[in-house]
Amino acid sequence: MHKIRSPKSAQQGVVLIEAMLAIVIFSIGVLAVVGLQAAMIKNADESKYRAEASYIAQKRIGQMWADPANLASYVETDTPITGELPGGKRTVALTAAGQYQVTVRWTRPGAGSTEHNFTTTAFIAGN
Repeated sequence: MHKIRSPKSAQQGVVLIEAMLAIVIFSIGVLAVVGLQAAMIKNADESKYRAEASYIAQKRIGQMWADPANLASYVETDTPITGELPGGKRTVALTAAGQYQVTVRWTRPGAGSTEHNFTTTAFIAGN
């Protein structure tokens, strides 16, 4: 003789499985949000350093425009600017007649040996 299952006994445990599955899906969502938050913080830091590097390069170009008689004295290679950017170095090179290229390099803290750079070029007529 076979015992006939009632519909209620066939459904036992399904609610528990559904609840566990909902918790897993919710947990994955929370982890995704935390990952996005970490990426946003990293990108904000990188943006800050890029903006600072741009400012440093433009400041040097402004100094050169204000003092065109001494342009040769502004040419430099790997001048440390660690007070302004972490691991920062600035290079100013004369690339063509009246064309100066300013490159600012830096290493973001905690990024190991990965080096970032910003380069800009300006035409400055000297005396």
